[in-house]
Amino acid sequence: MPATLGTVLLLLCLLQIKHMFADFYLQTPKMLSGRGEYFHVGRAQHAAVHVVGSVLVFLVIGAPLQFILIIAALEWIVHFNIDFFKASYSDKKKLQPDQAAFWRAAGLDQCMHNLTYIAMAWAWVKFVA
Repeated sequence: MPATLGTVLLLLCLLQIKHMFADFYLQTPKMLSGRGEYFHVGRAQHAAVHVVGSVLVFLVIGAPLQFILIIAALEWIVHFNIDFFKASYSDKKKLQPDQAAFWRAAGLDQCMHNLTYIAMAWAWVKFVA
């Protein structure tokens, strides 16, 4: 698929929709508990849900398998670590939803994920399209 503006916007929209489902609908109690520890199986599973969604998005866009595997591995690492740093910070500060700092941490977390999708779209344009 050529890298037209419409295709890039479609890719970003599909990644945003995937993110909404993976972050807000498909998390299990295991994924949500104990996130302040680094080696957390639930966080690894959560990042894997994101990767599966991104694989589907890039298959729809028509990206080659080699690109998909590389971008998926990188996304897993980045997503896992973004979520760890947010959880670790929130735990250390004992943040609760009634505190502004909780929402700043949540907002920064979501911003970093969105920037990740922009980087993924850039990589698709640079190396595939």
